Amino acid sequence: MRSALVLALAFLGCVAALPISSQEIAQNAAKGLRLLSLSENDTPVWKTEDEKLDLIKAGKKFFDVTDTYEAHLANKSKEPEVTIQATYAAPSHVSAVTPILSTLSTTNMQSYLSTLTAYNNRYYRSSTGAQASQWILSTLKTIASGKSGITISEFTHSWGQSSIIARFEGTGAITVLGAHLDSINQNSPTSGRAPGADDDGTGTVNLLEAFRVLVAANFKPRTPVEFHFYSGEEGGLLGSQAIATNYKSAGKSVKAMMELDMTGYFAPGTREVIAINTDYVDSGLNAFVVQLASAYSLLPTANDTPCGYACSDHASWNKAGFPATFPFEALTVNENPYIHSTSDTTSVNGFSWSHSLVFAKLAVAFAYELGI
Repeated sequence: MRSALVLALAFLGCVAALPISSQEIAQNAAKGLRLLSLSENDTPVWKTEDEKLDLIKAGKKFFDVTDTYEAHLANKSKEPEVTIQATYAAPSHVSAVTPILSTLSTTNMQSYLSTLTAYNNRYYRSSTGAQASQWILSTLKTIASGKSGITISEFTHSWGQSSIIARFEGTGAITVLGAHLDSINQNSPTSGRAPGADDDGTGTVNLLEAFRVLVAANFKPRTPVEFHFYSGEEGGLLGSQAIATNYKSAGKSVKAMMELDMTGYFAPGTREVIAINTDYVDSGLNAFVVQLASAYSLLPTANDTPCGYACSDHASWNKAGFPATFPFEALTVNENPYIHSTSDTTSVNGFSWSHSLVFAKLAVAFAYELGI
């Protein structure tokens, strides 16, 4: 009896581990259900949209894999799961990059952020969220107008808000810098006021300004450098998953990915640092970011406590097998406590434009050192 029970349990375990079929995905998605991955080793589960919003309200992080589940499985079947620590040459372009850093403007970043926070929210399924993505698209096109070797494109999704990609052309492996453009009010996700100044308005305007100064400096990288503005991070890393999975399926090579998600706050009275996230990242790329901070005399770095599963968009690239890093505004204990609410504004005590400027500098150095 005991052997029979063991065999039965083993059989049930195998059944539970079977991939979810295309038919099931199509049928459930048509009913409005969403397939969510709540932890690294558990089978994804189906949730209603209301149940998904309840998870968001509870602060539970997850991947919404409804649109990427099959492509991700196909990608995993193509190659063995081998974790290789990426290696990067030490920063060597300080004399070229430093003058570019001096042209970064907090005034510009404030202007960009003023526009973004004026939307009621930038929720990925709201009309104002869609408008915000179109504003970013238009702004990038204006910055790049008349310049050769740069393309600005819209990565559309099944929901209203697009992700936006600005690319400096080159040959070979791609360097990616990402931030999420959406915002959310955790208590009222679909319609609540969510200025999202720090989460992730700061990362978004850091990348806009970094892109601007590189364009103005006539940046011509040897390998491609892309600036990504992701839709739907707050809905389960939707935009970054779609793009990372797409790149993997297309056989694109990614040299490095850096996510900027919240760069404007550190608790008053605490030590100002660049916090380095240590889970779902590449340790070699983390070491390179530490070198960048030192070479460009930015701020001291400090390893943070683990961010957790599906914490931000870097996790989508890590999941796809690409090296990723996530430098953060402060050690977790000193991070912004006002996010996902009406109070996520630049007026809170602890918000600092000079602090956020450091991450714009980091973005420029990251793009230049890896692209040239």
